[in-house]
Amino acid sequence: MNHIIGALAPTPTPSVKTLTVDEDSAGQRLDNFLMRHLKGVPKTHVYRIIRSGEVRVNKGRASAEQRVEAGDLIRLPPVRISAQVQAKVDAPAPAREFPVLMEDECMMAIDKPAGVAVHGGSGVSFGVIEQLRRARPASTNLELVHRLDRETSGVLLVAKKRSALKNLQDQFRDRETGKTYLALVLGLWPSNKKVIDSPLFKYTVENGVGEGERRVKVVGKDDPNGMRSITLVRVARTVGPYTLLEVTIKTGRTHQIRVHLASQGHPIAGDDKYGDFEQNKILQKMGLKRMFLHAWQLKFQHPQSHRLVTLQAPLPPELKNFVDSVQPPIIQPHLDV
Repeated sequence: MNHIIGALAPTPTPSVKTLTVDEDSAGQRLDNFLMRHLKGVPKTHVYRIIRSGEVRVNKGRASAEQRVEAGDLIRLPPVRISAQVQAKVDAPAPAREFPVLMEDECMMAIDKPAGVAVHGGSGVSFGVIEQLRRARPASTNLELVHRLDRETSGVLLVAKKRSALKNLQDQFRDRETGKTYLALVLGLWPSNKKVIDSPLFKYTVENGVGEGERRVKVVGKDDPNGMRSITLVRVARTVGPYTLLEVTIKTGRTHQIRVHLASQGHPIAGDDKYGDFEQNKILQKMGLKRMFLHAWQLKFQHPQSHRLVTLQAPLPPELKNFVDSVQPPIIQPHLDV
């Protein structure tokens, strides 16, 4: 009789899986739904198995943009990832607290740092919400009210009760909140350019550089696929050859500020998707290591007291230091950054 001592267990052969879409996932795009369930699988591979027809929705082919509905049956083909990646995916999120701007029994507002996703998915094992839940095990209903891009810092709301979550999300959906960002753009922004009203279209890069990534572009007003998008712009101050803008969004489209500002010939400094790549290299040497976009101010009605709340997150040190290095601070009566 042969005995194999100390042998490693063979890696299980991946098999076809069928997932049922739950109520919480209803309305999600197919690609986003898959990335939640295929953690550790490269985005390029996710888009490849969709295009090839290996992913099926209710036994039919589907596109990445298709919205899934509760009860849909999603066929997932066998996918294999390395043991190292799987171990990373399976590892629990580390407990982490973030700077708190306000907190009470039904909600909290934090100052999210740049470089941290708000939630896990799309190749990210965990984000702000998973780390907060780990740090606060007694808080069983922590939920994100809204989102910020991974590269964007600033005010982020987290609900602690279901009633607060619904109330606040209704305010965002009905555009009853006021969201103002600080963005440093290349060049001198014309002070009379105060409104950008240009439809946006969201698409997926099919192949080449950035394959599988979500991108957004401005389209004509008569484009049936365009989503109306409105951005208000106010010059806060000039910073050498750059302009610091207060940007208020009236619609919350993906990458809205980044695309709208770039479409006017003034991309955000350090933007690696829609910016000026040669200028970004120069900015990095000058000390700007990230995109200069910060969720500075948020106005909303408190979900319980219904009083108006105005929150501000000051510019993080790395952005303030960059501004000061380009042009020393001067007295600004309307904006303290």
